[in-house]
Amino acid sequence: MIYRRKKYKVNPLILESFNHHFNHTLLPTQLKYGARLVGRWMKREDEEVEIFAIWEYDSYEEYEKIETKVRNDQAHLKRVQQWFEMHGGKENLRNVFYKIEQDFVEDTVTHD
Repeated sequence: MIYRRKKYKVNPLILESFNHHFNHTLLPTQLKYGARLVGRWMKREDEEVEIFAIWEYDSYEEYEKIETKVRNDQAHLKRVQQWFEMHGGKENLRNVFYKIEQDFVEDTVTHD
């Protein structure tokens, strides 16, 4: 197993819309193709909100297969583009998405 840790730092003004977008657009498509969400959390800081999600995959290769399917799902891409346009375009979102990072971590607990 591997785990993908995806982290965002966002302006609080985008929080409600982004959480709705995640729950109604991003999450259903990821689940459709086999990604497993462990959880998604947020922490409010002074001028920003940190949001992070942990996803579980059988292997890195499985992650790549799922991401390829997501990126080729035309209906999904259309919904994402509509969300971008609702917020003035993808470039405009750079004003409210301060940082986006992801990395992969491995489980160190022995599961017998």
